[in-house]
Formats: sequence, structure tokens, C-alpha cells
Amino acid sequence: MTTLPPRAVRRCHHPVNLLHSTVYFSPEFAAELAGVGVADPHAAYFAGRAAAMGAVGPGVVAGAFYNFNHALVARHLPAVWDTASPADVLAARLRAADATVRRLLGDAAASDGMAEAARLALRATEACTRHGRPLYAAHADLPVPEAPHLAFWHGATLLREHRGDAHLAALLGADLDPLEAVVSHTATGTGISPRWVLATRGWEQADWDAAVERLRGRGLLDAEGGLTEAGAALREEVEAHTDRLDAAPYEHLGAEGVARLTELARGFLTAAAAAGAFPSRLTGQG
Repeated sequence: MTTLPPRAVRRCHHPVNLLHSTVYFSPEFAAELAGVGVADPHAAYFAGRAAAMGAVGPGVVAGAFYNFNHALVARHLPAVWDTASPADVLAARLRAADATVRRLLGDAAASDGMAEAARLALRATEACTRHGRPLYAAHADLPVPEAPHLAFWHGATLLREHRGDAHLAALLGADLDPLEAVVSHTATGTGISPRWVLATRGWEQADWDAAVERLRGRGLLDAEGGLTEAGAALREEVEAHTDRLDAAPYEHLGAEGVARLTELARGFLTAAAAAGAFPSRLTGQG
């Protein structure tokens, strides 16, 4: 039984996850990956996020990332490892994280608050578990950087992948395939835009439309593409199931620590967003 306030896990994870993701949207990431020979944006993302697992092929990445079309992944993996080794990519990613966080947060990157956030995030990860969590487990084997802003980014990465792996289990339990998961999330009004999905995940409009029809057939989407009552209930159960599978690190941190990490992460996220951390086309507004 959880001792945390309702949805405390989700509220803490949200800003921590978004802070983690800023690196992948940054010009520094693109430049650092191009510097080791990986200039294609898709190849850079697949390599950058998967490098902790070693020189893996498209099946591993499609399985672990879940909502990318395997055909798109296969265009870049395993070929990318002939250009840059996983070790080269991990070093480039860490350099990008260093430059990105410093640019977005300025003096806050070296603040006492950042050092505190790093301690809290890493303390939470002490209760993370490897079994059934391939992306988390791979990243958990990486060393913790010394600089507080990089230690925080590392901790945020671990927390993000720990929850992400759990989320895939919840999606499988809800019988939502990769594109159905994205379509139903977008229908909540909080997901990424269909244009962004089609531009970055390797799917075609026909694939999206077919997923919509499958969800309508299950009574989860209405005629306008919005969630039905059953669809909204299913999406909430997916998130609640994810919360349950991801509760251990936050229970370990305790209610006070979770509240403080949430406060710090939200402050950093507000500053990062104001500094242009996220592309406008990511949401339906762009």
C-alpha cells in the first residue's frame, strides 16, 4: 500500500522526465552526434538512447522503444555502430547533456538546488529494479557523473527509463499496440501531435487511420476521434498501473523527498521551457 499522496509519483515523474528529454531536442545533441559521424536525426536518437544497451539491432530497439516502426529503426541500426561505437555515442550524449543543461538553466545548473535535486533523484533510484526493465537496467550500469547537473540528468534518465519500461508493461496489459498507444494518448489532449508522430516514428497516415479504426471498433474512440468514457477509463488505468509498477523509488524517497524533488524539477523545467527547450511542433499547437 502506498504511503504517498495520490498521483504523487506521476506529478514528480512528469517534470523529471521532461528535463531528461530536453537533451534529445537540443542542438547540442545534434552537433555532438554529428561530431562522431551520426548526422541523421533518427539515427542519432536511436543510437543516443540505445547505446547503453550496446551495439544492438533494430529488433531490440523497436521492442524497447515500443512506438517506433521497426522498418524505420532498421534503416539505421545496426549500421550506425559501424560509424560510431556505443562508447563514442555515450560520451557524445554526456557532452551534449552538459552543454544543454548549462545553456537552458544558466547559473541554476551549478546551484545548491541542483545539487540537492541530484541527491534526491539518485536516492530514489536506489529502489529501482532491473528485472523486466531493459532500458533502465542498461543505464543503471553506467557510472554516475560527478558534476551535480550531470548527476541529476543521469538520475532523471534512470527514473525516466524505469517508468518507461513499466509503462510498456501497462500498455501490453491494456492490449494497446505501439500506434494505438500513441493515438489514444494523443486523444487525451496531452499527447504529442499526429504530425510529429508521423514525422518521427516512421508511420504513415494510413497506419494512423487504421489504428483509429481499431480503437473505435473497441469502443475506445468516438466518431470525432475523441476518447469515449471507456477509452478515458482505459487510459487512466494504464497510468495508474504504471504508477503502481513505478512506485518503489518514490516510496523509498518518502513523501517529503518526493515533494521537494517535484518542486525543484518543476522550477528547472519552467526555466528550461522559457529558454526554448522544446519545439512547438511537438504538440498539436505547433
